[in-house]
Amino acid sequence: MERIKQIQDWLAAQFPERLFTLAPASNDASFRSYLRVTFADGETLIVMDAPPAHEDVRPWLHVQQLFSSAGANVPAVLAQDLARGFLLISDLGSTTYLAALTAASDPDALYRAAIDTLIVIQHASRPDALPAYDRTLLKRELDLFPDWYIGKHVPINFGNEQRNALAAVFDKIVAVNLAEPQVSVHRDYHSRNLMDTGAAPGVIDFQDAVYGPISYDLVSLLKDAYIEWDEERTLDWLVRYWEKARKAGLPVRADFGEFFRDYEWMGVQRHVKVLGIFARLCHRDGKDGYLKDMPLVAKYLRTACSRYAELFPLLRLLDQLENRQVQVGYTF
Repeated sequence: MERIKQIQDWLAAQFPERLFTLAPASNDASFRSYLRVTFADGETLIVMDAPPAHEDVRPWLHVQQLFSSAGANVPAVLAQDLARGFLLISDLGSTTYLAALTAASDPDALYRAAIDTLIVIQHASRPDALPAYDRTLLKRELDLFPDWYIGKHVPINFGNEQRNALAAVFDKIVAVNLAEPQVSVHRDYHSRNLMDTGAAPGVIDFQDAVYGPISYDLVSLLKDAYIEWDEERTLDWLVRYWEKARKAGLPVRADFGEFFRDYEWMGVQRHVKVLGIFARLCHRDGKDGYLKDMPLVAKYLRTACSRYAELFPLLRLLDQLENRQVQVGYTF
C-alpha cells in the first residue's frame, strides 16, 4: 500500500489539476507491476512500478529508445522517477495478441503484422547497442533445466552419465545457436507481449533484449508457449518472414532448409530454458500458474528433438521425465 500511496502522490504532482483513479493493469513474471491511470475525461496512461531493490528500469528505457527509433510501436515515456522505480508511459490498450487470437477466426493479419514489426526491429540492429546473447548466457539459460525442472519439479536419479550426456547436447545446441546471423532480439516476442492496437502491434516487456540469433524471436512468436497452431500454418508464416527478411536485406540464410534447421535448434534452446523458468517460478516464487503451459512447451521440444539424431539423448531424457510425470499425476 505504501507503493500505491507514493504513486498517487507522484501522479498528483504531475497532474495537479486533474482527477484520476488507479486500477491494476497487469503483472508479469518479474517484480514489475502495472497500473492503469484513468482521468476524468477518459484518457488512460500506464504506471510501471519496478521496485529498485528488485528491478532496474534503465534497460527498459534503453530498449524503448532503440525500438522506438526503429519505428516499432512501443509505449512512449511521459515521466520517470528512477530512484523509486516509477515510469509513466502511454497506454497500448488491454487486448493482448493472446486475447485477440483466441477470439479471431483468422489469425493471419495479426501474425503478418507481428512479422512486419519484427523485421523493422531487426533491420535497425546494431551490435554495440545491446548485450550479446553469447555462449555464457545461452548456457546459463539451458542450465535452468537441470537445476529447476529436473532438480525441483520432476526429481529423478540424475547421475553423472546423464548429466554429461546432457551437457554434450547443450554444447551442440549452443554451437548451432551461435553460428546463426545476429540481430536485435526482443527475447520474449509472443502473444502476451504483443498488444492488438488495430494496426502495428504494440510491443511490451522488452527490457531483456539482446543481440543474438536471428531466429530467436520467430521461435517465441510461432512456437508460443500460450497458444498453438498447426505446423503447416506456422511454416507458412515462417516462409513469409524469410522472404520478407531477404527482401529487407536482413542476414537470413539463403537456403530455407538451413534457416529452418537454425529455427528448430533455437526452439530447442528456448523451450529447454522455458521449462526451467516455469519450474523456478513455481518452486522458488510460488507462481504455479505457468504449470499449465508446460505440456505445450514440452511438445514443441519433443517434436524438434525427434527430427535430429544429435538431439536424441535429450529426447531419451524427456522420455524418462515424462514417465515420472505420469506417475505423479501430470499428463506431460
